[in-house]
Amino acid sequence: MKLIVELVPSTVWYSSLYRLLPSEVWSKLREGIIAENGRRCQICGATLGKMNLHECWNYDDQNYIQKLVGFNLLCTMCHHVKHIGFARILSDQGKLDYADVMAHFCKVNGCSEAVFTKHVDEAFVIWHKRSQYQWSQDFGEYNICFKK
Repeated sequence: MKLIVELVPSTVWYSSLYRLLPSEVWSKLREGIIAENGRRCQICGATLGKMNLHECWNYDDQNYIQKLVGFNLLCTMCHHVKHIGFARILSDQGKLDYADVMAHFCKVNGCSEAVFTKHVDEAFVIWHKRSQYQWSQDFGEYNICFKK
């Protein structure tokens, strides 16, 4: 699959590089990614609308370490898929049409709604398991930003 759901364990919500860096530093990082890759979604290729800088994490499920491994520039719809739990919340609040998010996933991956539903269900199984633990975070080269 080209576009997959990536749910961050609840025990590390709000502890992203985006939230920890000053906004001007995050903006500079985002602009650098845009300069390197163009203003194009790195998953679906969209060029219109807002582009979101998405943090890519790797999970060591034995030692409970969440490691920042890179960034993707994503269109709003691909970003909603990545954070499907938040997309559900926005949908419940009437701020987003969940069916549009599902349709985008299916279009990008060339799959059915049943495949989407199965993929989301599997992602939530992993999320529930990972959310039982406290995770250490490794921000890679950005760890230096948090050393005293």
